[in-house]
Amino acid sequence: MSILDGITVEASIVLGSTEVPIRQILQMSRGAMIALDCGQEDPTLVYVNGQLVAKGKILVDGDQMSLEVVEVVKKSVN
Repeated sequence: MSILDGITVEASIVLGSTEVPIRQILQMSRGAMIALDCGQEDPTLVYVNGQLVAKGKILVDGDQMSLEVVEVVKKSVN
């Protein structure tokens, strides 16, 4: 067993974002669409523990989705 096996991280894959009033969300029904602030060709952002670590693109093959990492983001110096 590796020492790393017990470590958990939070990973988020962000396709885009938007701001929507809560009243609009409460009025939505199944199948409702929410427009995001990005285009189809914009990169998908990969966050680990809240920090941007990579950019990629979503690939779809039938009912399977995956992420292709196209750029690893260098850590900024603070």
